[in-house]
Amino acid sequence: MPTLSADDQRLLARRQSALGPSYRLFYDEPLHPVRGDGVWLWDADGRRHLDAYNNVPVVGHANAAVNAALIAQSQLLNTHTRYLHDNVVQLAERLRALFPAALDTCVFTCTGSEANDLALRVAQEFTGRRGLIITRHAYHGVTMALAQCSPSLCPPADHVEVIDPPAFQGVDAQAAAAAFAQRVDEAAAALEARGTPVSALLLDTVFASDGVHIDAAPILQAAAQAVRRRGGLFIADEVQGGFCRTGRWWAFGRESVVPDMVTMGKPMGNGHPIAALVLKTPLMEVFGKRCRYFNTFGGNTVSAAVALAVLDELERIDAPAHVRRVGGHLQQALQSLAAQHSAITQIRGEGLYWGVQLESGSLASTVVNHLRQAGVLISTSGPLGDTLKIRPPLPFETEHADLLAGALDEALRARV
Repeated sequence: MPTLSADDQRLLARRQSALGPSYRLFYDEPLHPVRGDGVWLWDADGRRHLDAYNNVPVVGHANAAVNAALIAQSQLLNTHTRYLHDNVVQLAERLRALFPAALDTCVFTCTGSEANDLALRVAQEFTGRRGLIITRHAYHGVTMALAQCSPSLCPPADHVEVIDPPAFQGVDAQAAAAAFAQRVDEAAAALEARGTPVSALLLDTVFASDGVHIDAAPILQAAAQAVRRRGGLFIADEVQGGFCRTGRWWAFGRESVVPDMVTMGKPMGNGHPIAALVLKTPLMEVFGKRCRYFNTFGGNTVSAAVALAVLDELERIDAPAHVRRVGGHLQQALQSLAAQHSAITQIRGEGLYWGVQLESGSLASTVVNHLRQAGVLISTSGPLGDTLKIRPPLPFETEHADLLAGALDEALRARV
């Protein structure tokens, strides 16, 4: 059985007393990291762990260039967006250049939850409706409005209709897209019947909490068309899939779809709290005539400097090409494991975001904890918790993928 050191046992007791039961920890033996560098974390005992889970430090833990930008700007000025300053304007311009031309307005927040919350407000103001469609085990944020449409956290509210995520196994791309679009249409019809017609379809573009469902099928395109026919908007939640995670800047870019709004967060500041909503100007014009939006810390001078440094780092390493190369290597390694282990029932993903579905949630939990003891960090996903979730910082290299695959092989062999 794993055992915590005496110091960590005391820290755990203090944490439970001070923070209460709503805060949860990973792993049967909680990890106590004290230092990070690139794709590595060191614990309080000095042991090194390969981080194959944390997508927030997208350009690596303790990235020197990002830290330098934070320090330099914080020594000069840190204030909000109601004064003129080049940082936030430059950040908006650079973000806008990464999107289709129709997505031409940026609004900055502190978190992905705030960005999604604002997107819902804009959708409701623009359409004059309140209904919302999401997937069955989605996670979109922690505000009251977002918790009500995050079934992985809470039961959905009455104005929210829930649909199954797309299924690709055993069907061709067009059939998968058509089936998913039909679910969107049926959900919109159900909302209309309840007197709360749909304002938006909100989708995590990699369906991370649903178990990671990424495929070349025109799923998002078909779903967007379906909700627009019913008078709603399509909001692409790129908090998980964005910033080159799948080998392109935005996960929705695997298709020809242009969302009405795109939200982003987590990786945008490499751990520093900055997020954004990028949307079509007509939507913001309608919203702006009826409502004010101001966020004291969203897009402040330091946060904008950090986000600019993250973009610089992603461009420096040519992140899309790097992710495609290393992700292809990881995919081959995972497929090789699937050929050797019948416990692996499906592999889903792209780039450096993968879901490895196992035969049960209990096995997935056992594997994750075995890997933690072996010094490799991943987690689980999906409504049954049966999918291993792999999403390392992007400096992950092929040798790191090989370490991960070797540890996973050992973990699966150890259980028989």
